[in-house]
Amino acid sequence: MARKTTEESGGTRDAEEIEQEIEQTRKELGDTVAAVSEKADVKKQAKAKVSAAKEKATDKKAAAKKKAAEATQQARTKAKEVTPESAGAGMQQAQQIARENSVP
Repeated sequence: MARKTTEESGGTRDAEEIEQEIEQTRKELGDTVAAVSEKADVKKQAKAKVSAAKEKATDKKAAAKKKAAEATQQARTKAKEVTPESAGAGMQQAQQIARENSVP
């Protein structure tokens, strides 16, 4: 290979080094063009934002559903705690209170 030289920062470079630098520059330029192209794709960005919003809404829905299920379970538990075990027991309790508070 013929040796071509160029003066740059006090040194010399051969053709192979220059070709490697050109390839590296091309790669970097390709990456930059791809990044700019992606940013300029408004439709793609809009779809991504819609997708993110849907995912966020789905997560919030699941959290609300879980919270509602927990509240329902707590209400059932509390209702069982304050409710007599059977209607018969409730009737007996009412009769006992009536006897204790009878009107003369």
